[in-house]
Amino acid sequence: MVLASLQELYPPPAQGDQGPTFSTSFMATGGDKNQSQALYLLGGKALWTKELEVALREGEVDMLIHCLKDVPTTLPEGCSIAGTLKREDPVDSLVVKSGKPWKSLEDLPEGSVVGTSSVRRVAQLKRNFPSLKFLDVRGNLNTRLAKLDAPDGPYAALVLAKAGLVRLGMGDRITADLEPPVLYYAVSQGALAIEIRNDDAEALALCRKLTHWETEWMCLAERACLRALEGGCSVPIGVQSKLDVEAGEKKAGKLTLTGCVTALAGDVHVEHVIEARVTSAEEAEELGSTLARKLSDRGAKKILDDINVDRERRVVEAEKADKASA
Repeated sequence: MVLASLQELYPPPAQGDQGPTFSTSFMATGGDKNQSQALYLLGGKALWTKELEVALREGEVDMLIHCLKDVPTTLPEGCSIAGTLKREDPVDSLVVKSGKPWKSLEDLPEGSVVGTSSVRRVAQLKRNFPSLKFLDVRGNLNTRLAKLDAPDGPYAALVLAKAGLVRLGMGDRITADLEPPVLYYAVSQGALAIEIRNDDAEALALCRKLTHWETEWMCLAERACLRALEGGCSVPIGVQSKLDVEAGEKKAGKLTLTGCVTALAGDVHVEHVIEARVTSAEEAEELGSTLARKLSDRGAKKILDDINVDRERRVVEAEKADKASA
């Protein structure tokens, strides 16, 4: 998608002509390689970006294309997000086992197993659907769907990001969208971003031409909230954002931002909505930081502190189990 957009802006130059050319390369990250452990126990978002950023800083590549929801809110020195493409629909979707008649979470029989690798989804859905069970599921999209459809598999349904299904041509598998307030989505879900070296002026100029500023402002606000709450990818923080753009040449609009933090058991939930007129990316970020403070004041910090204690305990238990089985 990014490559096609760049080539549309800069078609391959004729022989002898000057102009930028583009090629792609692919690399597996730690998050791709470790498909056995639950994401909750593996750590923060750098799991998906660390190896890529080494290649960027060493000049092996000039741009990194990320799902922005997987990118840490604090980047390594010398790196920055320079471009944000127009966001796909950020909601999560329900995908039921092939051949089953269920059309919604409400239709699933009591005790049905729903697969997801996200503690955010589990925490919120436990709150709204206490009769369902939730089980971790890892692997790429094809692998997850194969696990779902296996006749002897445990899953009645999966919850997946709608954007990923649509981008990979699997939108026909979507049974129903799970929109807020049923399920608030992950920070920056549905958006692709481009990371570059800070000193690469040419790459920066290219990225700015691809940037959808409305998406950028909404994602900056969401990421500022996440950064202030100090939450990685495996914490139950959900968001929803909307930017009502004002008519005229100047960039401005009313930004409405909702954030929530939910305890892992689904029994404690903190939610707050904030809105303001914003006229710059910096003002959008400040709104996100303000939302984080409001959430913390209402109990979100205690929820996240308890989750960190629980994670540390479970990591120690997992390490002991590994040593015992070695």
